[in-house]
Amino acid sequence: MECGGHVGQTTTMALVPQVVSAVSIPVIAAGGIADGRGLAAALSLGAQGVQMGTRFVASTECVVHQRYKDAILKAKDRSTVVTGASIGHPVRVLNNKLARRFASLEERRASQQELMQLGTGRLRAAVQDGDVENGSLMCGQVAGLVQEIRPVGEIIADIVTEAGDILQKLGRQSAVDVTDKGLMEK
Repeated sequence: MECGGHVGQTTTMALVPQVVSAVSIPVIAAGGIADGRGLAAALSLGAQGVQMGTRFVASTECVVHQRYKDAILKAKDRSTVVTGASIGHPVRVLNNKLARRFASLEERRASQQELMQLGTGRLRAAVQDGDVENGSLMCGQVAGLVQEIRPVGEIIADIVTEAGDILQKLGRQSAVDVTDKGLMEK
């Protein structure tokens, strides 16, 4: 549910442990992950790794238009919306003129054909042309965490280091008897 682009209805926090319990293959968590905290959380939920989209759109190597990247940098915690749910194709995007037009059409129960016509070619308009008002700026809810455009290698190194520090700290905390803190009864 938290990811950019095509979304489902279940959050990463609820979905990952259920999938991990249901399968015997490695699970890759996605949606709502943009830093080491997200990686540590996903690993704690049982995932073997993560997939990140929004964070890597705002990287120097990503070939999307600079205005698309800048729009992600400007995003806040509530800057994304889901459009297309009425036709069975929900998509999380940055809230812009296109998203508001789409929402208006959905509200008045426009036909699937009319909605599909509005959406056709809009991702290309954002990615290639940099149309941040009428393009489909697919972006996850974590956009508010993305503060700068950096090389992928640096992003990954920082995320891995941060997650390692968090997991190490949590490991030390788990060694503490929580009964001493009054959190559990003996």
